[in-house]
Amino acid sequence: MRAIRSSRTAKIVVDVLMTIFLVLSFIRWEDSNFAFHAVVGSVCTLLFVLHICIHHKWIKAVTKSFLAGNLSPSLRWKYTIDILLLIVWGVAIVTGFLAIGYFSAGIEGMATFSRLHGVTSRIGLGLIVVHIFQHFPQIKSYLGIKSKQQGAKAR
Repeated sequence: MRAIRSSRTAKIVVDVLMTIFLVLSFIRWEDSNFAFHAVVGSVCTLLFVLHICIHHKWIKAVTKSFLAGNLSPSLRWKYTIDILLLIVWGVAIVTGFLAIGYFSAGIEGMATFSRLHGVTSRIGLGLIVVHIFQHFPQIKSYLGIKSKQQGAKAR
């Protein structure tokens, strides 16, 4: 895991794959694609867990600063969105598995789990859009795109 944490390329690959699988999980070609959705959602869940593991040091450090009140307002906002993402996607993942009869044998209300899964997934998607916009400067940096301010400083 240490090699993955230190590799910028590995972080980008995990994020790109997670995004692709997340988008695939929202596609509905026909009603019979439940198995496809379950497999794609499971892969996305594994990538989400890997993403959290890769960023564990950052999460731990920022949580300490957040609790101590030492974060700037912009970092406090980013952290709040990240925590909401963690909670919402955690609920989406759990309810997704509970909506599958195999995992929820004996539990009543699989349709309720399915509806809750749908709602939390859509809320999570909205939060991911906010999260991506928050990290747009880092994304541009990863892609080697310089902002107008950086270009002016280089001249």
